[in-house]
Amino acid sequence: MITRREAVALSLAARLSAADTATGMKGRVNHSVCKWCYGKVPLEELCAAGKQMGLTSIELLGPADWPVLKKHGMTCAMTTNASIDGLGGIAKAWNRPEHHDKLVQAYEEWIAKAAEAGLTNVICFSGNRDGMPDETGLENCAKGLKRIMSVAEKHKINVVMELLNSKVNHKDYMCDRTAWGVELCKRVGSERMKLLYDIYHMQIMEGDVIATIQKFHPYFAHYHTGGVPGRAEIDETQELNYPAIMKAIVATGFKGFVAQEFIPKRTDALGSLRQGVNICDV
Repeated sequence: MITRREAVALSLAARLSAADTATGMKGRVNHSVCKWCYGKVPLEELCAAGKQMGLTSIELLGPADWPVLKKHGMTCAMTTNASIDGLGGIAKAWNRPEHHDKLVQAYEEWIAKAAEAGLTNVICFSGNRDGMPDETGLENCAKGLKRIMSVAEKHKINVVMELLNSKVNHKDYMCDRTAWGVELCKRVGSERMKLLYDIYHMQIMEGDVIATIQKFHPYFAHYHTGGVPGRAEIDETQELNYPAIMKAIVATGFKGFVAQEFIPKRTDALGSLRQGVNICDV
């Protein structure tokens, strides 16, 4: 006998293998895309086009959209939910103890829903500094996140904090350096506390992308792409060498998803997405 969750996982593995065979993908990278970058493309259309180009996930979607993905044989590799009274988003989140009670309740419900749907990752954020010292923020985030780890462990769900830049896009965001995020994972002390290593954001804040991946990859549950500068296409027009980065990720033995999160600048947005997926399929 296998559990429902195990059955979903086996089904997903079969779909990934079938997708690689059908699209000519090399099978070493699980490809995803962030829906918000394609706001003008209906989800049904993005699912259909995405499957043809080798995607097996469309992400940063909540429970209302998961049935659409399931209908198309796709998953949601990184789930999100609506904020609670303005909490839980990028600016107001786990680094404030006064938010913890509401966040704990919301995340416990969200984790259970994700598990029931056979998903594996829920996203979280640190919140902005707003004058708070980074050490205090570490203590506060760890204290709050520890409260949901038993539920995450029970359901085998990763709680994944995203690394974002505070220089260009998210002024004052606290979890803006890899070392800070890794220290948070250590303080929470659960195998279910992980990081989303956003290559675009960390190139802006730190650079040294490949060496960082090689050093800290056990803490990374998920990756996002994006061209620097401008979060545009990830081709030769920008400064990052994505084939080399992807080879470094594959070399770590990573089995999770890599999601395209660049904003297409061309008229043919889906053509830009197809190119990004091909560049990352090493």
